[in-house]
Amino acid sequence: MSVARADEPVVHVRGLRMAYGTHDVLTGVDFDVHPGEVVCLLGPNGAGKTTTIEILEGFRLPSAGEVRVLGEDPATAGDAWRARVGVVLQSWRDHARWTPRRLLASLGGYFVPYSTPERHRPYDVDELLETVGLAEHADRKIGTLSGGQRRRLDVAVGIIGRPELLFLDEPTAGFDPQARRDFHDLVHRLSDLEGTTILLTTHDLAEAEKLADRILILANGGIVADGSADELTRQVAGTSEVRWACGGERFVHPTDDVVGFVRQLFDQHGADLTDLEVRKASLEDTYLAMVQRFEAGHGAAPVLEEVPR
Repeated sequence: MSVARADEPVVHVRGLRMAYGTHDVLTGVDFDVHPGEVVCLLGPNGAGKTTTIEILEGFRLPSAGEVRVLGEDPATAGDAWRARVGVVLQSWRDHARWTPRRLLASLGGYFVPYSTPERHRPYDVDELLETVGLAEHADRKIGTLSGGQRRRLDVAVGIIGRPELLFLDEPTAGFDPQARRDFHDLVHRLSDLEGTTILLTTHDLAEAEKLADRILILANGGIVADGSADELTRQVAGTSEVRWACGGERFVHPTDDVVGFVRQLFDQHGADLTDLEVRKASLEDTYLAMVQRFEAGHGAAPVLEEVPR
């Protein structure tokens, strides 16, 4: 078994390509994920997010490229490697007549041989049930659980082996607001207290902004942006937008110096200035602008300019 060096990325991808027949989905994907990071992979439907994740999990063979996960090639890694990786799928075919406690105890047994002094495996079942908010439903048949409760069980199944690397594919689909907040707390706990490296996909951009240390945007076959939410926002539209009306016309202007720019507006327009609004550019604005730009065949991020409306 190959062992990852301490200075080696948990995930290392170079020149990843994937084609289905004559259709190229991935045309040269490059990125690293470092120990303890929470990284979110964003992209429009069909961009190749699921394909990329399945290759990293070892469930799909790439057409070309170099992929190393926890120091090994996922396509040839063995059971000891798989014990270090957790997966939470969009949906999971569970055993309706089992109970959460029984299912988790059974699955946990597979991880016992891979326990180490540094990382005891598996999770204590009662502790895990409490962590994911299923303690009160531990002995109910899974078939009687609500959709949100079954989704919590999906998460528990994915982390029962106390993984070093966790893949989360649309993890909060079907969660109510409280369950989503609890899950976000769990992600922070896994990252901060257990040192778990997490790679997730989501269509919820607010969730990505809350959870991710770093965001990767996949479009047009490759990674078109890589950085924190704030870094990506500054690439597109500055830190904030100032909107105002004057003389019957409306204007918008991006700026990093809100106070200075607003002061200039008052100096120039005085009492003629109306409907002043300061709006911080959101991750959604950034994401949509970048994807639209690259899908249109332009390599540079768009820049918002002051225009009359």
